[in-house]
Amino acid sequence: MAGPLLQGWGLGAALEPRRLRPLGLLAPPARGVLGPAAGTGTGAGAGEAALEENPFYGKYRHKIQELRRSNPDVFESRMEKRNEVKKQPVGHSKQGEFIRCMEEKAEGLGTKTSKGGFTKDKTLDSILNVEMVKEKSAEEITQIWNQYFSAKDTVYAVIPADKFDLIWKRAQNCPSFLYALPRKEGYEFFVGQWSGTELHFTSLINVQTQGETAPSQLVLYHYPDLQKEKGIVLMTAEMDSKFLVVHDAQCLANQVQLFYATDRSETYGLVETFNHRSSEFKYMSVIAELEQSGLGRELRSGQVSDKS
Repeated sequence: MAGPLLQGWGLGAALEPRRLRPLGLLAPPARGVLGPAAGTGTGAGAGEAALEENPFYGKYRHKIQELRRSNPDVFESRMEKRNEVKKQPVGHSKQGEFIRCMEEKAEGLGTKTSKGGFTKDKTLDSILNVEMVKEKSAEEITQIWNQYFSAKDTVYAVIPADKFDLIWKRAQNCPSFLYALPRKEGYEFFVGQWSGTELHFTSLINVQTQGETAPSQLVLYHYPDLQKEKGIVLMTAEMDSKFLVVHDAQCLANQVQLFYATDRSETYGLVETFNHRSSEFKYMSVIAELEQSGLGRELRSGQVSDKS
């Protein structure tokens, strides 16, 4: 079923932090960006072996094997690049190249639907009659928006204008971040990258195996059309249901709120570090922040019941 942001727009007081439990193999090594360490081997063979050790390898096995069969040279090259990337600090990965390539692909398509089923140039007018709702109050529009999406398998929110102003200002300065999605085995990492008012997500293992052609798996659409007049920004999402469920999308959307709309300087400081001081970024800081805020615990309880 559909889901609005779990805690609304305006996080309450952070809950008491709890001690982190072991998180399995999902956390990258101290200076890597994905999965378990690759061991002492080198080259494509070692990279492939390390990739298969990742708990989420099975989820992407078909695409990886298809690439290996159809273009073994490209596959081998990407495995070698993966080993090179693992030597770089977290945050040094290809987030900039990823979004540039994504934008170039979108421009080249020239259609309303892009690869993966995502809608290109998805406007607010394509969802509701903007001129008609301008006659209504912010409260009435909020009710319409929530009622419309409550029966759909997606994530949605009505964001106060001042909160979106803060998010938007920070997104201009820090357009990308590393998010952690709770799983039974620990956490699966996703790269989130802003492109205009759209926020695109794809898993780190997806970027590792498909390089700059990695498709979006979740897009959050933000509509500031009514921001000045009504003081609200509407948000909804599209996702690749082969890889994510609504609860996953909900988790990632809540983390955008946590990291980009926070009043806590230490929390947003992680985003700044990821974008501007990547050598200092520590992936465990993201997980610790989720746990300290209580969001990790709340989301994990739902994830464990939904996902294997």
